[in-house]
Amino acid sequence: MKFRTVLVFLSVFGLFLSACQRGLHQESSGPVVALVLKTLNNPYYIDMEKGAQDAARKLKIDLVVQAPEREVDVEKQMQIVENLIQRRVSAICLAPCGSREVVPVIAKANREGIPVLILDTRVDAAILGQSGGSVATFIGSDNFEGGRIAGEFIVKILGGKGKVAILEGIPGHETSDERTRGFRKVVSENPGIEIVASQTANWERDQGFNVFQNILQSHAKVRALFACNDLMALGAVEAIAAAGKTGTVRVVGFDFLADGREAILRGAMDGSVAQHPYDIGKLAVENAHRASRRQPIPAEIPVPVELMTRQSLSEVGDRTR
Repeated sequence: MKFRTVLVFLSVFGLFLSACQRGLHQESSGPVVALVLKTLNNPYYIDMEKGAQDAARKLKIDLVVQAPEREVDVEKQMQIVENLIQRRVSAICLAPCGSREVVPVIAKANREGIPVLILDTRVDAAILGQSGGSVATFIGSDNFEGGRIAGEFIVKILGGKGKVAILEGIPGHETSDERTRGFRKVVSENPGIEIVASQTANWERDQGFNVFQNILQSHAKVRALFACNDLMALGAVEAIAAAGKTGTVRVVGFDFLADGREAILRGAMDGSVAQHPYDIGKLAVENAHRASRRQPIPAEIPVPVELMTRQSLSEVGDRTR
């Protein structure tokens, strides 16, 4: 009986190790590209990983995928990158948890001759320059433009007048800052729209619920919310439902996750700014492969954003029937 228990334990432990080290082959004969994400608990980054895996299979290269458990754990992400540098991978594709904090490990990778490609969130250019570091390229969307698109849509559905709120991501995080800045730019051009609250919910669904529940209690007349990602938006949708205000508070998110799409279709959300994480992951591996072979790649590779609403989803459905 004890022997069987030990076998079960070893089997489970083996599965745990394989889950934590996806694609990790110590005795690889070919190039090894590392994909370091912010987390693997967010569907957005899971889609990014899928695109990277598909590209790696096509190119017949080894792909190592690692990430901290939570997006706020920048120290863990830096430790992951340090370990990959020591292993001397061929290239590192990094979606930074912190735009400033990750600069030292980027500079260290540079010194070791390992190209670093930045995904989704830009690093702080001034601090990177001061460190003497550089990145091979940035692959991602224009977050300012995404925030602007969301702002124009909210102004339209409110008829140019009303109180609105913002749920921000991690403070000082380039992605959140730019989305918020784009949204605020539109509001500044529309005096009938007033931002009554702008608070962080750290990209997380449960925090989106708690923070927006407090906002609803403090600002009963808020008519719309811009959440800087869909997870926070979905948490806010739950808070709105708990307050009995479904349909009276308009919600726009960002990332167009599968759950966000379903919320739009049932009328709980009004829209979400869609990025294309699968394409980001695919482009990352393709260009990392080129960079590792010292082939030139563009300094920036843009991925488009677009607003998805119930109307646009129905139009897509009509075209595919």
